[in-house]
Amino acid sequence: MNHNLFDLSGKVALITGGNTGLGLGFARGIAKCGGDIMIWGRNEDRNRQAAEEIAALGVRVMTAQVEISDDEAVTSAMQSAVDQMGRLDCVIANAGLTLSGPSMLELGADEFKSLIDINLNGAFYTIREGARQMMKRVESGDPGGSIIACGSLSVFCGVPSMAHYGASKAGMAALIKSAAIEFAPHGIRANMVALGLARTELLRNRMGEEMAAMVEAAFAEQNPIPRAATPEDVEGIAAYFASDASSYHTGDIVMLDGGRLAKI
Repeated sequence: MNHNLFDLSGKVALITGGNTGLGLGFARGIAKCGGDIMIWGRNEDRNRQAAEEIAALGVRVMTAQVEISDDEAVTSAMQSAVDQMGRLDCVIANAGLTLSGPSMLELGADEFKSLIDINLNGAFYTIREGARQMMKRVESGDPGGSIIACGSLSVFCGVPSMAHYGASKAGMAALIKSAAIEFAPHGIRANMVALGLARTELLRNRMGEEMAAMVEAAFAEQNPIPRAATPEDVEGIAAYFASDASSYHTGDIVMLDGGRLAKI
C-alpha cells in the first residue's frame, strides 16, 4: 500500500504560463510527486527548456503555445491536452502580466482592458474549460479534480500604480470562490495561492537586475521571513492541492507571503 499522501502518479496537471518562474515552480512540485505535466506558454524555446527540465524528473511532459486571452484557442487547446495526455486532474491558472502602470487618474482604457483580457479573462477561460473536462470524468464515474489560481496580496491590499493588476487578481479570487461552490458537489476543488513579491525572471526583466535587487532588499527588510518568494516556494503547495490530501479543501485563498500580511 502506498502511504505517500502526495503521490500524484497517474495524475495530469496543466499549468498556464508554466515554462518559467512561478509556473515552472508549480509544474516542478507536481512532477516531483509523480504527476505528468502539460505546459502552456507562448515562447516555444522556453517551452522546450521547461519540458527538458520536467522530463528529467521522470514524468511525461508536453507543451503547447496557447493565447489564453482567446476563448476559442483555450477551448480547443484544453481538449487537445486531454486527447494527448489521456486525462486532466489539475489545472493551474498561472499565466498573466505583472505590470506597474500610471496612477488610476492616468490609466487609460486600452491599458486597463489589455491586462484584464489576459489576467482575468484568460483565467476564466482556463478555469471554465478545465472544469468542463473534469466534469466529463465525473460523469463517467472518475473522481473530480483540482483547480488552482496564482493570486497576489493585491487581492487584500491596494498597490499604487497597479489598480488594473489588483482588479484582475481580485476578480480571479471571486472566480475561484464561485467555482469552489459550483463544482464542490462533483468533487472538483478550487483554491488560490496568493503570493507577495516573488524573485522571478519576469521581475528582473521588467525592472532590470539592479532595480529588482533593490526592490527585493527593501521587501526583505519589512518581511517577517526576510526574503522574497522564489519559484521553489510554490512546489509544495502545488503538490498538496493537486493531491487527494486536499480533497476537503476548497474555496480558500492561501497566503504564501512569508508572514507579510500577519505583520501588517
